[in-house]
Amino acid sequence: MSTVTLTFENAIAFITINNPPINATSHSVRSGLVEALDQIDANGDIQAAILICEGKTFIAGADVSEFGQPPKAPLLPDVIMRLEATTKPIIAAIHGHALGGGLEVALGCHYRIADSKAKLGLPEVNLGLIPGAGGTIRLPRLIPITEAVAMITGGKPVTANKANEIGLLDAITHGALRDAARDFAQTILDRETPKPLLLRDPVTPPSAADWDDITAATKKKARGQTAPLAAISAIRTGIEQGADTGLAYERERFVELRDSDQSKALRHIFFAERSVAKLPELKGIEPNPLKQIGVIGGGIMGAGIATASLLASYNVTIIERDEDACANGRSTVEKHLSGSLKHGLINQHRVDALMAALSTSTDYAALANADLVIEAVFEDMAVKHDVFGKLAKHCKPDVVLASNTSYLDINEIAANCVNPNRVIGLHFFSPAHIMKLLEVVRTDKADAKSLATAFSFANALGKIAVPCGVCDGFVGNRIMSAYRKHCEYMLEDGALPHQIDAAMVEFGFPMGLFAMQDMAGLEISWATRKRLAPFRDPAERYVALGDYLCEMGRFGKKNGLGWYRYDENGKARPDPDIDALVIAESEKKGITRRDFTNTEIMDVILGAMRSEGDKILAEDIANNADAIDVVMINGYGFPRHKGGPMFMTAKED
Repeated sequence: MSTVTLTFENAIAFITINNPPINATSHSVRSGLVEALDQIDANGDIQAAILICEGKTFIAGADVSEFGQPPKAPLLPDVIMRLEATTKPIIAAIHGHALGGGLEVALGCHYRIADSKAKLGLPEVNLGLIPGAGGTIRLPRLIPITEAVAMITGGKPVTANKANEIGLLDAITHGALRDAARDFAQTILDRETPKPLLLRDPVTPPSAADWDDITAATKKKARGQTAPLAAISAIRTGIEQGADTGLAYERERFVELRDSDQSKALRHIFFAERSVAKLPELKGIEPNPLKQIGVIGGGIMGAGIATASLLASYNVTIIERDEDACANGRSTVEKHLSGSLKHGLINQHRVDALMAALSTSTDYAALANADLVIEAVFEDMAVKHDVFGKLAKHCKPDVVLASNTSYLDINEIAANCVNPNRVIGLHFFSPAHIMKLLEVVRTDKADAKSLATAFSFANALGKIAVPCGVCDGFVGNRIMSAYRKHCEYMLEDGALPHQIDAAMVEFGFPMGLFAMQDMAGLEISWATRKRLAPFRDPAERYVALGDYLCEMGRFGKKNGLGWYRYDENGKARPDPDIDALVIAESEKKGITRRDFTNTEIMDVILGAMRSEGDKILAEDIANNADAIDVVMINGYGFPRHKGGPMFMTAKED
């Protein structure tokens, strides 16, 4: 079947692309478009054409099967030039998503109309690239330069309403797109106005000072990524030196970036995130239908899980120990939803509906109809056993029971349950309604249906679900514990907390390890260390500095004192008292301190991550190295443009 077909309705031609699932700009689509345009130009009866797509979306990207292969003519830039040069007005009729090359195709059309639910964007920077088919040239000629810069360097799509507001669209329809596009085409013909030639539109360039401000703001947000700055350079070239020079420069930079380490790393993690949850053993397994979710505990984590579940349109019941705790849990959920309302993600009507779908109780019997129950209580095995014992009494036999524990042995929890095959781990990351990562922990006896249900639930929540086995800390916390240990060794050997953090930020982390610990609360890891103390190898090197801080009442940002000292605005400052404490500990142990460069600090951290990752793979805790990279990037701030610790260090082997 042809991926591009041409049909006629009176004086209007319809160019229809049908290349599921995303109508990618494959070679057959590109060549089919050129053939259709040749026919339209040659047909004197045709006065206008509409470019429209079958399926769930407009063109939503490139054909990934062509990545890494020699380019095959006609290339997308040439196809778009051919679109713009067509002698008849071409209207892009957009539904679903117009992304990357898809939006560039729409920009090559003379007009654009979209369904009201459509989204449009140029996300190439997310793959370490810039638009390579005229996006940096045409978009700034159509919409305000600041808006074009935001779309191209940020990579986030805009809604149809936003696109219409800034001039990216000529019209929006709430009705049938095909009919609306036909009516729009007729309106154009009735007006008999000449079609706009976007590529040749004049544009007023910003001043040199404005460019400096734009570049500085982009560099700050890019945090080490090269593509956003390359995009600024391409936009500026196209504006200041003209479209022809700009197009050549854009293509040159696109090819250069395509072959860069950053783009390879970003493409690696892009595909890893989409494949990590595809388990062969779950193929053909139908998950349980989910409607009612139970959450045990309405604290920070429990309320976050409840909020995420509500936003996924589930009914949620929170179980707490008393009515005050129930009220606090409900209040926290309402606060989270208010935050979504403030950011325009939902409206007040939606907030009211979601709060109506939330119930709280002190009685486990309220979970009689729950399809999935997630325990999010204090990290104590006795408390966990008590919770799961109550669930066994009150929940239906086919319910899936999940623990949100970060470290405890879920196999031990499952062993004391009536149906251990229904027990799994769902390790959320705080804040649970925002963070994308979810570790799905398969216990020894968990059945395929329970796991399939867990992955279905994660998908509904919009999470990136990573399967992992049972061990202390699973994948992410285990690796973090390993590199934290080596960071603590460096403290005794000569580094200071703020120096290690500075090296991590320079590398691309949003914050350093010690600042992150302060933010989370130092008492959390302290409790874990105390729990594991009886099992610690006496011969193992142990750094007690974190214990000293907690014994001093320094629990982190929450009380203004941790590894850092925090001012009244919550801004962290290196604390001379901590520096003195660290140096004194080295002296007490007879360690001669030495200086560390940022490179040396990161070599230690990356080496620790890779070493622990190799152990995790050897123990079958993670299915593959990609899973480890996905966890560290989405849960622990590892810079995305580096591809993850396993990908990055594999290149050095």
